Amino acid sequence: MHKVGLRGWLALCLSVLVLGLSGCSKPDPLAQLEEEARLLADNLDNKRTSAVMDQLHAQFHAQDSEYDRDWAKRTMTLMFLRHNTVHVLPLGVQSRVLSAERGETTAQVTLAGAAQLLPNAASSYAVRLEWWREGDRWQLARLTWE
Repeated sequence: MHKVGLRGWLALCLSVLVLGLSGCSKPDPLAQLEEEARLLADNLDNKRTSAVMDQLHAQFHAQDSEYDRDWAKRTMTLMFLRHNTVHVLPLGVQSRVLSAERGETTAQVTLAGAAQLLPNAASSYAVRLEWWREGDRWQLARLTWE
């Protein structure tokens, strides 16, 4: 009886070890990229300027280098001060991994801002976000819109 108990305990330990090791496998880069894009929209919706800035790559530029990280921070601050609520409504979001170090997300995005309950400003854009891999996470490096 003691040997059966020991075998059962060993089997349980091995099972836990195997499950633990399977959790250590590399995360899916596409799933990580999609989550980072979702988190960006959520951070903008919730007016988290510092969280958005953490998602921007050190070499971030928008509209073919016309705008940089400082511009992004100033623009968010102004938008968040001007509107009590901000909504980012992404439609047709498509993300893909281009290489081990590059990925992109394209979407049709509506930005809506409201001083009270009803939106008093809304604009739609076709956006392309280029993500660069930094360590174990994706950071937004390039942003273009039409």
